Amino acid sequence: MNESAPHLSNPAANRHGVMIVVVGPSGAGKDTLMEFAARRLGQREDIHFAQRAITRSRDAGGENHDAVTPEEFARRFDNGDFCVSWQAHGLSYGIPTSVRDQLAQGKIVIANGSRSALSHFKAAFPTLKVVNIIATLDVLAARLESRGRESREEILRRLQRSSLEVCGDFDVTTIDNSGALEVSGAAFAELLEEQLSRCQ
Repeated sequence: MNESAPHLSNPAANRHGVMIVVVGPSGAGKDTLMEFAARRLGQREDIHFAQRAITRSRDAGGENHDAVTPEEFARRFDNGDFCVSWQAHGLSYGIPTSVRDQLAQGKIVIANGSRSALSHFKAAFPTLKVVNIIATLDVLAARLESRGRESREEILRRLQRSSLEVCGDFDVTTIDNSGALEVSGAAFAELLEEQLSRCQ
């Protein structure tokens, strides 16, 4: 399996809907904002939150994902079961091809993505909206430190070397999630509602 290349299906089927991919650094709160929006809008039939396949245990925490073994992921990849797939932090991630059915019905699909995979998303989904979730370095460091994997000094050094921007020719909206969830979550939900109105 060539994991560095995306596995793409025919993009013509999603001409009516909008794929919204949520990106941002670790600690920015992508999962939290998506959960907020799902609680507020998840009952709507014209919104679909994609479940990623990840080679990570279901007990590892974080998002509600489709936990698969590396062998199962490779089998699905070879079968063309993913619109887009990528690797990050030693794990494999895949967006199921079933999202194309949702897009073909004029829905918006929200997926947790990766800045490194945005070119793959753009190739797979001609109608693509990128939502970049950011936070201040101090907030990111505090959230990551609470996970207990690195010291605050190590985290700050790593964060200072990285960029919070999305580089490339993409339609991007940036949401600062440094403060109250009610504020940033409302901004994200309003963005989704705006995209829905454009689809109708």
